[in-house]
Amino acid sequence: SFFWLVSVLFSSLVWFISVQVSNRDDAVLQYGLLIFGAAVSVLLQEAFRYAYYRLLKKADEGLATISEDGRSPISIQQMAYVSGFSFGIISGVFSVINILADAVGPGIVGVHGDSQYYFLTSAFLTMAIVFLHTFWGIIFFAACEKRKPFHIVGVVVSHLITSGLTFLNPWYEASLIPIYIITLGMGVWAFVAAGGNHHTIRKCLACKRQESNQVMVYSALQVPNED
Repeated sequence: SFFWLVSVLFSSLVWFISVQVSNRDDAVLQYGLLIFGAAVSVLLQEAFRYAYYRLLKKADEGLATISEDGRSPISIQQMAYVSGFSFGIISGVFSVINILADAVGPGIVGVHGDSQYYFLTSAFLTMAIVFLHTFWGIIFFAACEKRKPFHIVGVVVSHLITSGLTFLNPWYEASLIPIYIITLGMGVWAFVAAGGNHHTIRKCLACKRQESNQVMVYSALQVPNED
């Protein structure tokens, strides 16, 4: 979450400086700078996602060094899930906090002819963003592990498209439906990237746990009784 906040801080600084040095009376230019700021924010988020991956890899190597069996107690898939979920949660909180503050009032949504589904669509959009960041984290980490740069490009491009679709609001049908289609596609991709297949689905539905190939060795030595 801290890494995500730092990325947004840097992107907001870039946008703020660009606004200050530009013509504020030009509405078209300011709208273009807003789109530019959103694109910079996406690129910085993904750059910080990679930086966090590198940091976790170093931590993983350290944990493997001090462990008894020479392996880290936390898998890279678990790290990817937690990292992506944290990015999604802080992103959702950051985007919806002002909306919730405005929901307190005063005022009525749609009183001037605007959409009455503003808060509802904002909630669904925030939920999609949380899921997307979780899926992006899993795909991104798996791509870094397996050295698949095109998968990383796919994550960045889908993130840019999702961010760009939000500029279609308040035409919610044109933004929310494609975003959920992207969310569904990213979910399937993340499932495959994490090693899922039809066999794991059947095991999950049958509530069967995968047998471990590790051998547990018990010592016959007894601890002496204390006097």
